[in-house]
Amino acid sequence: MSLEGTLETAGDDARDAVLFVFTITNAGGEAVELEFTDACTAEFVLAADEEEVWRFSEGRVFAQVLSSEPLAPGESATYEAEWSDPQPGTYTATAELRATDETCEARTDVSVPS
Repeated sequence: MSLEGTLETAGDDARDAVLFVFTITNAGGEAVELEFTDACTAEFVLAADEEEVWRFSEGRVFAQVLSSEPLAPGESATYEAEWSDPQPGTYTATAELRATDETCEARTDVSVPS
């Protein structure tokens, strides 16, 4: 089985935020069952010059709920996050699936204008 990920970002000027959309696609020929141990299904991290400046899960509490999400071949799942009150600069954004038995990661560059 093979999971492929893409990460897209968009600015939201009305809320002074950066929105992240992490899409996981099952590129394999067999169904995949994504299993999670809590409500945080994906982690989002921003770094500048390889130094972490923001982490989605930091300071948050997530429900301790076991859940699963099936993905048939060619099917996708999307996970979103929001970075509120971003500081101007250029960053590398990384999104990582937090499933127990499957891994998938995607990166993209983010530029926050001043």
